[in-house]
Amino acid sequence: MTFVMGPALLFCPADRPERYQKAATRADAVILDLEDAVAPADKQRARGAILAQLGAAGDAPELDPSRTIIRVNPAGTEEFEKDLHCLAHTPYRTVMLAKAESAVQLEALAGYQVIALCETAAGVLNALAIAAAPNVVALMWGAEDLLASLGGTSSRTDDGGYRAVALHARSTVLIAARAFGKEAVDAVYTNIPDLAGLAAEAADAVASGFSSKACIHPSQAAGVREAYAPSEAEVSAATELLQAAEAAGQGVFQYKGQMVDGPILKHAESILRRKGERV
Repeated sequence: MTFVMGPALLFCPADRPERYQKAATRADAVILDLEDAVAPADKQRARGAILAQLGAAGDAPELDPSRTIIRVNPAGTEEFEKDLHCLAHTPYRTVMLAKAESAVQLEALAGYQVIALCETAAGVLNALAIAAAPNVVALMWGAEDLLASLGGTSSRTDDGGYRAVALHARSTVLIAARAFGKEAVDAVYTNIPDLAGLAAEAADAVASGFSSKACIHPSQAAGVREAYAPSEAEVSAATELLQAAEAAGQGVFQYKGQMVDGPILKHAESILRRKGERV
């Protein structure tokens, strides 16, 4: 099974099965969360909910396995082992490992496609080694857990922007993922009513090279999708530029008064890929 990594990934508490379908409908993929979104006393019930929606033996699961991620608890914990026991009885083979901190931890998830969530100081420092693990398909970073691991109190300043240390972690995880050809997922935007702020941050994620952005509320998914969908003007400009490059037939050329070389052409190709057109 090949997992489909769309731009909007939506978290859903695994102990709220009545929300599963709504989350799957709103986003490109749903993340059933067995970690932070579920109270310790409710984790076993959450696993039961995942199993219950599979139906009788032979029935198709309620959720498409190619668009479903299970966020499991940190490796080495008792809850992690219980999560794996649950997953063994499901068709879901894409997991998000909470608080991933080393490549060794990925060995326990052999047979799964893993989105490694680097959200501690150790996870960010070891992002390159984690990205190199063969079963890792993507890296994601988490701001608030990171600041907590540093002894801080907030990842953002009063104006809503990230603090320097959070920006450093964001860049580190993105670069590590891309260095090994893996996908990169931007952190959630926690101010749910601030859709304008979400749109701006999603637009920056697109421009920076993140392939997806995680959401914590269904209302955020549309804004993320919109940010990743290039405008008709952008598509037209990218198409014209690539056609001009083909006509020029040389490595560097002038186009509308600007120098164009390989990296500029790759930017244009990226726009067309997001549009779903061949380049």
